[in-house]
Amino acid sequence: MLQVSNVSLRFGKRVLFEEVNIKFTEGNCYGLIGANGAGKSTFLKILSGEIDSQTGSVSMNPGERMSILKQNHFEFEDFPVLQTVIMGNKRLYDIMLEKDAIYMKEDFTEADGNKAADLEAEFAELNGWEAESEAATLLSGLGIKEDIHYSLLKDINGSEKVKVLLAQALFGNPDILLLDEPTNNLDIDSIMWLEGYLQNFKNTVIVVSHDRHFLDNVCTHIADLDFSKIQLYGGTYTFWYESSQLAARQRTDQNKKTDEKRKELEEFIRRFSANVAKSKQATARQKMLDKLQVDDIKPSSRKYPFINFKPEREAGDQLLSVDNLSYKTEEGITLFSNLSFTINKGDKVAFLAKDSLAITALFDILMGERKASAGDFKWGVTTSQTYLPNDNASYFKDDSLNLVDWLRQYSTEKDESFIRGFLGRMLFSGDEALKKCTVISGGEKQRCMFSRMMLSGANVLLFDEPTNHLDLESITALNNGMIEFQGTILFTCHDHQLTNTVASRVIELGAKSCLDKLMTYDEFISDNTVKSQRDNL
Repeated sequence: MLQVSNVSLRFGKRVLFEEVNIKFTEGNCYGLIGANGAGKSTFLKILSGEIDSQTGSVSMNPGERMSILKQNHFEFEDFPVLQTVIMGNKRLYDIMLEKDAIYMKEDFTEADGNKAADLEAEFAELNGWEAESEAATLLSGLGIKEDIHYSLLKDINGSEKVKVLLAQALFGNPDILLLDEPTNNLDIDSIMWLEGYLQNFKNTVIVVSHDRHFLDNVCTHIADLDFSKIQLYGGTYTFWYESSQLAARQRTDQNKKTDEKRKELEEFIRRFSANVAKSKQATARQKMLDKLQVDDIKPSSRKYPFINFKPEREAGDQLLSVDNLSYKTEEGITLFSNLSFTINKGDKVAFLAKDSLAITALFDILMGERKASAGDFKWGVTTSQTYLPNDNASYFKDDSLNLVDWLRQYSTEKDESFIRGFLGRMLFSGDEALKKCTVISGGEKQRCMFSRMMLSGANVLLFDEPTNHLDLESITALNNGMIEFQGTILFTCHDHQLTNTVASRVIELGAKSCLDKLMTYDEFISDNTVKSQRDNL
């Protein structure tokens, strides 16, 4: 159990937390959510003791161990992979070092023998004899092959380091587990493995994530950080989102009587209670729902952008044909080859690849920003395209431009009120629209790029990881905008829910060929026939 009592934190006049009181109990997984800048990661640092609050305290039961997903990917560069994982249980690792030091002594004394015996007993109690086996199992589950278990971390790639640090956090069955964005840079197989692991985890988990599908799959509770307080809701992120939307509607409708609101709430609860797949989540949710009253559901202070792509004209039937397209890097690495497909009017296609650079290269080629190594492609004459690249830094280099002037570059209509209207949809109003384009955050840059895309009036949209740097509110707005778009979309995205709800077709690129299926993302990753075909790419 983790108890937070009267915790407050201010930075100058800005209040992050004001007398927060909350109890995180065993057997539950809490999704900590809040708008960008609300203080989610800061709150995890207070829980872990990395930073101090100005008032209040954090306590856990005596003898319990907390484990944290490390954010510094270079902290363990000179340690072997397997050893780095075991270091997740600091006491166990210290015992291992101390034992080895004693046994290496040339003048081994009786006192050394007694000390070694005590250490061996504690080592066994901490399941030390199974440590290497457990670490190897965690690594294998996350897709780290056995042949690199003894490599140094500095000799493996970035995505593998992320998995090693995640295995380190999970190692040794910690009593309290703090995970800040654990799905970042994980492939779909690793995410599914992690979801299964956390669904069966018996202790306490507190997780921050922008992956709505992940939160829905693992959380028993949502801890909503809003108005400098944290309020608990039983159930998934979707339950919290829809309940907050219901509360906002009810607050707006002042004429609706309390008993009518209660009936609406009861119907809402029944709908969610009937749609529960996992017993752990179901039990926790039902306990909360049984106690829920109309006034318990509060509208959120979150603001959602309005993302609405409208094509200026309808595309014809001839949209895009790709014929035997191949691409090799300057280092001679083949990212894809013999790629042939036809995109039809209205297709919304999710592109997958084991190496995300392959999709970036393909999209750059289709947009004329790099040359293919072989093959050809042709856009239909009635098509117009707009592109959100994975790296948008080149668009924000001119420090003389504020956001109004920046967006005006991409508009035929130059009137400031018109430009401000598009920025306002992206939550840049008043003086916010006059900020320099070089000093805004990554999420703000993405929202500016969406404004640029909306202005284009294109009938074909290309997105390379559009949810990067976005908060949950912006991801939800983008998801809705892509669903409602009456044109063609080619995209790749690590957000499971967005990919599954937008895509009607999936194309996976391989070094030898591609796999093209007219199905949803969930169908694609769960179909056994497709799985065997994917292995041969």
